Amino acid sequence: MTEPTISSSIEQICQEKKLSKEQVLAAIEQALASAYRKDFGYKMQNLKVEFNPENGKMKVFDEKSVVEDLPEELLVDKEKDEKISTPAIETNKIQVESDKNEKEKPLRVGDETANLEESDEGKEKRFNPKTEIQLSEVRKNSNWENISRPNKKIKIGDIVRQELEIPSDFGRIAAQTAKQVIIQRLREAERETILEKYTSQIGAVINAVVQRRERQAVLLDLADASAIMPYNEQVLEEKYWPEQKIKVYLVAVNKTARGPELIVSRRHPEILRELFKLEIPEIANGTVEIKAIAREAGSRSKIAVATTDKSVDPIGAAIGQRGVRIQTIINEIGGEKIDVIEYSEDPEKFVANALSPAKISSIKMEKKEKCALVKAKKNQLSLAIGRAGQNVRLAAKLTGWRIDASEDRETEEQKNEELKESKDRETEEQKNEELKESKGKKAKKMKDKEKKPKKIIEKQSKKK
Repeated sequence: MTEPTISSSIEQICQEKKLSKEQVLAAIEQALASAYRKDFGYKMQNLKVEFNPENGKMKVFDEKSVVEDLPEELLVDKEKDEKISTPAIETNKIQVESDKNEKEKPLRVGDETANLEESDEGKEKRFNPKTEIQLSEVRKNSNWENISRPNKKIKIGDIVRQELEIPSDFGRIAAQTAKQVIIQRLREAERETILEKYTSQIGAVINAVVQRRERQAVLLDLADASAIMPYNEQVLEEKYWPEQKIKVYLVAVNKTARGPELIVSRRHPEILRELFKLEIPEIANGTVEIKAIAREAGSRSKIAVATTDKSVDPIGAAIGQRGVRIQTIINEIGGEKIDVIEYSEDPEKFVANALSPAKISSIKMEKKEKCALVKAKKNQLSLAIGRAGQNVRLAAKLTGWRIDASEDRETEEQKNEELKESKDRETEEQKNEELKESKGKKAKKMKDKEKKPKKIIEKQSKKK
């Protein structure tokens, strides 16, 4: 392999595996160190390799930390250490066990990682010849170079190293030994990159393509990783088929032996929040805020929105002109109905808004029990409760209050009384009108009778 080919090969690997150049070089250097240790090194060397991809040359170093001179009884006997186990090997075992335990712990939405520091009190400090060297030994050998403080006198706590000789036949042996190590290291680096990338995206909506169904779970392709959607994270009303493009909500990232396992969801309530952020600029920039979400996946959802800007209508911004904005979100979640209501700090008003489209007659709030006693007219009660109690159930989830809805009988009785009174008034008015008409007719008849004799007298006088 020529010198330009090494650099071009590293760049090609970086592009294919989506890794940084530093990660690929680190994998190569670790592989070369393993190859050197296997055939030319010994157990107590802490080998570090510096590889230059431009000229293909490498340097091997033994790197150690400088410690104070310790009594002989605390020093680890090298011969015994080779037969039994070194503290470094023991620490590696502990690290492997801790890694196994970490693999079993998933990273979930809202999880907070706590850094637990183990105290070393009560433990005997032992000298580890693999990673440590006494100050007196460093001063005896002038080959040690101070890398933590170059060109300065070596002190306790400094990191020192000395360059090791590379045999002439190392290149051929290293190529055979390092091949599998490089592949393994690159695979590990790729997994770590994917793990870091998607751990930072927990709680976000990502694009995915359905691969296939495996028992009750659905496997998805995320371009650079695979994800799984368990049965309990699926919307039962939806059907998933291969090559279908969907948006999913990233719930958790689990570290496993086969690599990172991504758990996604289509029924999580927070998927609505993220979809609204993607489709509605006012929500994305914080002008309109989603205060609460209540969802029954595949059927219906309620979202409470609010804004501090008086010039902005939060409901209008969320729905859009003629419902264009919200219709895009409805189509994305399979036609699920979405009710957008206005949030209010006043719980009474908030509960009344949450029960829309029903109109509420009265609300009585019991703050101790956190219960809202709602009364609605007969024709509005069915709307307030909803089909199978869905509307009142979603309103209770949205507000956090228990809601008891009942018919407002008092208003009905008042209505009946008002109707009776109005009917009585109408009948009385009608009777009065009839009496007036009858009186008018009688008066007219009397006038007619009075006019008739006058006409007769006039006729008689004319004849004479």
